[in-house]
Amino acid sequence: MQSIRVAAISINSPFDQLETILEVVDTWCGKAASEGAELVLFPELLVHGHCTPNTWDLAESIPDGPSTRQLIQLAQKHRQFLSVGLSEKENDVVYNAQVLLGPSGYIGKQRKIHMSRDEVLYYKGGLEMPVFDIGKCKIGTIICYDNQFPEVARILALRGADVLLMPHAARVKMWTDDTASMATARKHTHEYFTSCYAQRARENACFAVLANQAGRAGYVDLYPDDSPNQPHHCGGALVFAPDGEKLASTQEQVVEDEMIVCELDATRLATERSLPNYTLRTRRPELFAELAIEQVRS
Repeated sequence: MQSIRVAAISINSPFDQLETILEVVDTWCGKAASEGAELVLFPELLVHGHCTPNTWDLAESIPDGPSTRQLIQLAQKHRQFLSVGLSEKENDVVYNAQVLLGPSGYIGKQRKIHMSRDEVLYYKGGLEMPVFDIGKCKIGTIICYDNQFPEVARILALRGADVLLMPHAARVKMWTDDTASMATARKHTHEYFTSCYAQRARENACFAVLANQAGRAGYVDLYPDDSPNQPHHCGGALVFAPDGEKLASTQEQVVEDEMIVCELDATRLATERSLPNYTLRTRRPELFAELAIEQVRS
């Protein structure tokens, strides 16, 4: 790995904003470029929205759909590597996907594997966990709920990932318009992310970069307005080092659009992976066969 400067952008994805959301992406890419960011992470399902009622109608093919083509143009315009979430349609089946693009065009995609809550009403789970080499580093992507399964990060690390991208549209805690309620939800969300994902970085000696949607995307008629299933996301962006140290974080008081930029120093990864207790070297995979056996039966 070589050192690389990354940006994690936490923004809202309001319903029915497809025509303008890519303009928003363009603006934030420009802001990230002005701070020297070479790799930019946007949240899960940013383009089409999280569990949007008309998800099936909005979903597009990858890489030939109009949104991916426009994102390729933005990656070329800003000379950046971009990771952006959208709804993908293939053979009339919809997937929650994150595309990776660069100055030379389309690189690849990750389909979310595990669906949380009501996501099963909209998306089918993916089957692959690719790692992509972008030159300075190798990238694996873990979409939101998939981060709750440590096996995903471990497999990506075993496949050579140096950086784990963690795009989210996480409904961690609801809030009201009261400032204290918002601050409580925001702080809880940051603490939740840190308690879970610092360990993903540490146990695999990888950098981890997280970006969550920020704000109320809209209201779904299927649920009461105060239901935790509404697409309301507390936001937040964080970067963790290969030893689990938090390198950068958004503020913990207000749900708003924001960005963090951080240098991923390659020497920190090399240091962790040279330790005697580097877990990918000392692990005993011959003892782990039970992990691949279904234990919970309905």
